[in-house]
Amino acid sequence: MPKPTSAVKQASSSAPRMSVVLLTMDSHLASAAESAAERLASDLPGLHLQTHSASAWRDSDKALAAALAAVAQADLVIVTMLFMEDHFLPVLDALQARRDHCDAMVCIMSAPQVTQLTRMGKLVMGRESGGLMALLKKLRPSAKNKDTGSETGAPSSAGAKQMAMLRRLPKLLRFIPGTAQDLRLFFLTMRYWLAGSEHNIEHLVKTLVHRYAQGPREPLRALAQPEDPIEYPEVGLYHPQMKHRISEQLSDLPGHGRQDQPAVGLLLLRSYLLAGNTAHYNAVIHSLQARGLRVIPAFASGLDARPAMDRFFKQGTGAKIQSLVSLTGFSLVGGPAYNDASAAEVALSELDVPYIAAHPLEFQSIEQWGDSTRGLLPVENTIMVAIPELDGSILPMVYGGRPGPAGQTCHGCDKRCTFPSGPRSQDMFTCSERTEMLTARVERLVRLRDKPRAERKLAIVLFNFPPNAGSVGTAAYLSVFQSLFNTLQRLSLEGYQVTLPDSVDDLRNRLLQGNASQYGTQANVLHAIDTGHHVQNERWLNEIEAQWGPAPGKHLTNGQSIFVLGAEFGQVVVTVQPGFGYEGDPMRLLFETGCAPTHAFSAFYRYLRDDYAADAVLHFGTHGALEFMPGKQTGLSAQCWPDRLIGALPNIYLYAANNPSEGALAKRRGAATLVSYLTPSLTHSGLYKELVSLQQSIERWQQMGPDQAQDRESLTTLIREQAQIIDLAVPATLTNDPTAWIEQLQNQLLELEYALIPEGLHVMGQAPTREQRLGTLKVMADAMGLNGAQNASLMEALVDGASEAQLSAQFSTDLPAGDKAQAETLRQLVRSNRLLGEDHEMQGLMRALDGRYLQPAPGGDLIRNANVLPTGRNLHGLDPFRMPSAFAVRDGMRQADKLLARYQKDHQALPETVAMVLWGTDNLKTEGSPMAQALALMGAAPRFDSYGRLAGAQLIPLAELGRPRIDVVITLSGIFRDLLPMQIRLLAEAAFLAASADEPVEQNFVRQHALAYLAEHEGSNMECAALRVFGNTEGAYGANVNHLIDSSCWENENELGDAFTQRKGFAYGREGRPVRNTAVLQSALASVSLTYQNLDSVELGVTSIDTYFDTLGGISRAVLQAKHQRDGNAAEAPPVFIGDQTQGEGVVRSLTEQVALETRSRMLNPKWHESMLQHGYEGVRQIEAHLTNTMGWSATTGQVQPWVYQQLAQTFVLDPAMRERMAQLNPTASAKVANRLLEATRRQYWQPDAETMTALLRAGEELEDRLEGIHEGLPA
Repeated sequence: MPKPTSAVKQASSSAPRMSVVLLTMDSHLASAAESAAERLASDLPGLHLQTHSASAWRDSDKALAAALAAVAQADLVIVTMLFMEDHFLPVLDALQARRDHCDAMVCIMSAPQVTQLTRMGKLVMGRESGGLMALLKKLRPSAKNKDTGSETGAPSSAGAKQMAMLRRLPKLLRFIPGTAQDLRLFFLTMRYWLAGSEHNIEHLVKTLVHRYAQGPREPLRALAQPEDPIEYPEVGLYHPQMKHRISEQLSDLPGHGRQDQPAVGLLLLRSYLLAGNTAHYNAVIHSLQARGLRVIPAFASGLDARPAMDRFFKQGTGAKIQSLVSLTGFSLVGGPAYNDASAAEVALSELDVPYIAAHPLEFQSIEQWGDSTRGLLPVENTIMVAIPELDGSILPMVYGGRPGPAGQTCHGCDKRCTFPSGPRSQDMFTCSERTEMLTARVERLVRLRDKPRAERKLAIVLFNFPPNAGSVGTAAYLSVFQSLFNTLQRLSLEGYQVTLPDSVDDLRNRLLQGNASQYGTQANVLHAIDTGHHVQNERWLNEIEAQWGPAPGKHLTNGQSIFVLGAEFGQVVVTVQPGFGYEGDPMRLLFETGCAPTHAFSAFYRYLRDDYAADAVLHFGTHGALEFMPGKQTGLSAQCWPDRLIGALPNIYLYAANNPSEGALAKRRGAATLVSYLTPSLTHSGLYKELVSLQQSIERWQQMGPDQAQDRESLTTLIREQAQIIDLAVPATLTNDPTAWIEQLQNQLLELEYALIPEGLHVMGQAPTREQRLGTLKVMADAMGLNGAQNASLMEALVDGASEAQLSAQFSTDLPAGDKAQAETLRQLVRSNRLLGEDHEMQGLMRALDGRYLQPAPGGDLIRNANVLPTGRNLHGLDPFRMPSAFAVRDGMRQADKLLARYQKDHQALPETVAMVLWGTDNLKTEGSPMAQALALMGAAPRFDSYGRLAGAQLIPLAELGRPRIDVVITLSGIFRDLLPMQIRLLAEAAFLAASADEPVEQNFVRQHALAYLAEHEGSNMECAALRVFGNTEGAYGANVNHLIDSSCWENENELGDAFTQRKGFAYGREGRPVRNTAVLQSALASVSLTYQNLDSVELGVTSIDTYFDTLGGISRAVLQAKHQRDGNAAEAPPVFIGDQTQGEGVVRSLTEQVALETRSRMLNPKWHESMLQHGYEGVRQIEAHLTNTMGWSATTGQVQPWVYQQLAQTFVLDPAMRERMAQLNPTASAKVANRLLEATRRQYWQPDAETMTALLRAGEELEDRLEGIHEGLPA
């Protein structure tokens, strides 16, 4: 905690005493204020200046108490830079109480609630300040919407014009009597502050004392002889080795003009420079110079860096730079109050160099950060990481910050730095280890840019998860081997030294076969690392051996060496990332919160970095394990495994465009530059085989007249038999009037026919075909509400390249003139068609490998957000300050009402408690709709401050809500926890407010359950009883239920529930820190009426990926266990519901209905499985994954119907031709399909008849024999 700065010269007993208190956001000017305080005490005996910062009082009761006590006794109060409610609310009451009892209160550059407390002589804001507040608003820029396409951002001259206005105003007001003189001093105070050197801080205080000192302090007026603010350059250069440190001439910089040294541009905050608080900047400058780089450190006044960039970094006006590094901790244009990402993107595109946003720790000390498992605080994570990412920044990392208490030691790395005492001890402190890593990364990017392509060595990393499942080289939505083949071809064309494989099959065989049988591995062994070499060079050997035993461990080794899997193609190696290591180990899966990687994993990355000495690494597809290794959530230190493993190696990462949340983890934890790729084209499922026959029968039945009663009755019997054959729900016996159930059957067929499914996998370097574009554009047009979406001729013309004008003229009936919304939709569709037909992904990948600026792109589903196009850009999420959006809040209320209506229909009552799963991905893609649903169920809404930033929760009055408040138990994904910490606090606050509301318990189930908990747990409190947000502890991910299912290493279903509660049993309260609280969790789970989750996207169903049953299935099993513990054998499993908002207004289905729909529309549908099998090896793996995930739902919920397994067995295993085809394409995965079906029978999820069982066993043995034959001769 920074100490309040004070200096009081011993004064005579007759000297008047005057207390001046300065409240500000952080310690930028702490040392300048401390020096000013000493001079003020000398010149004005009895005057006492002390400074208190929000960054200190925010997390320290002691610091807050000191600030409040100071305000209560202050004669003059100066408040600056308090924008955020977390910062000003703790002191707002004290300021209001003191306002009328001090000589003056001057509040500048702060939130309106603070600014309006200003009282300076006749200037009393809040009473007569409407015009003044409007003038202040002009001085505050406003953000632009970066995705509308209508704005390119404010010009870079805007900040300069505002500063010029600020300089002119005091001069203009000087000769106007009355209130104008106080107004003049208000603006003069801003000028002093913005040029906050020791001199200007001193004379800021003297100016206010000279005018406002009253009563016994009035004699100080005569002693205070203020001088005008010293003007410093608005835009300039800084260097510790320059004569005056600050200059406006590039020629004054050391090394200027040297062409043998690449130049790096640094952006610095002017306020630090003027205050002489520059140690953290100096360290970065010296470290870059030591690496042979020429440094151009520049600054601009205010919080718009573009004037400095225009003047010093552009060819023609300045020096050409090879990289741009912002050390400010803020967005390029705007700072902490707002950001203008569109303007930043324009400026950065012109420079076309990597833009790195490093940050000093402003709101916690380096010691606190070093010792924490979380890393950055929520506000730091938002301002310093998430918002700069909207500009296209990369490599977010700490490099310095506030020091800890004198004599304390930081444990962020092995250096164990101790913080100094004495003068200026609260100046910014350099984290030397992080600074060296930052400058090493900058150097590697600069060298990558300078190195000819023909000389570059690239390492491409494929993934293999889960291991031993025929999954080497698989990634979400991506046809990896075809995409890899196309990438190698493109690299060769671009001048890289690549020895091209003959074909995709040759590439796959060289990687998966090669010498694999010789070593008994899943892929070719590229390199064997001798154990002695590993022991000698593994820096963190002790930590690894503590987890995995002596080197070389048990993974990817023959006892003498550690294997690196892969193959060499000239100057490019294609490698296979090792697994986590704990797959198949139930004890580790249940109880590990995080551990060191295996010997093989660490050795793999060391090989790429040091032994192979790659110039860059390309992680190929979504996603690997690197970024999920243990360590801080954001703001990693040298103790964090992702940082240790990737080191300074430039990391390029191909990432699915619809997954911004996990992509953000790769950026923030894996130091990755993301290059987005498109998800597969979409199409309607359609009907097939028996479903077509059934549809035809129903249509004939509907066309029959009253005179065909006998034929109609016969057809009714046929329809019932046809439906029974394919396991569709029909009455057990025929009724007199079959109309109702036949209509219901027809509705099932319609839902199935129009269900959206992905077509196969995406191929890098291959634009979608015309038919694929047409299918996707039809879905987009329908989702976007285009009037002519069903007009086939219009859509054909659109896909064939017609312009907006041509379409509007040709189809004027569907596209009426003057409808702006329809015109904008048409514009987006025409743009999307053009971009879908172009290849931007390879181009983006080449740019990234050249170390160029990659433009930022929002992540999300194409049908919801056309701005994800073009792909091939640097993915980012949303501004966390704006989530949930107004749209999301409205949508959340609608979807919550649908869930309640569905439950009420099935159970004739409202649920008391909903257990809900929240992921980061679906919240980022929908602007926060799922979290808004949770709020809506509780009868709560987000609360935003005057800047439109999220500030907390508020309750909707019961009268307005019109129903009881529903209790909600929330399970967070680890990614939600990492990316949206402010939203965690929002949800926790909403639950606390609901539990604390003085309302009838029959109208507030949150309060009802909290009071019941308090009655049962003596000594507890409402803060504890209201805990409703649960997740992993910091640094851990997932419930590991999925790993247990995949590895089959579990005996009974209770082990799955235990894994969930063990891993996800950490409660997050209003402070946002996790604490294990099993009692509250069990109490909350026992009251659950239903479990629920939203579908993440069109491409993903609940059987597509294992994370659905890992979390929603896991909590469903945990709920049953909690109920069993409370109710014994009377306990019933909760119904599981899925919210599907991927089409139209959305629908809520039971899990049983959802699995049935997905099984029929995808797995059993030839359109889906044939499109998968076109991709060969990877397609078989996708089919196996769907089956495994289906069994995961059986294991966790018991809500999968047996016919699902029967029909899957008939389609993929019992059909000899299909079985042979899949076995040839991927023998490992095809054998796993058969074994998974057999496991389902053993676990009683499906009981086939004897004939089917015999055939299944025979088929399984045949596939196993084939697998053994392929691996014949392996060492035991």
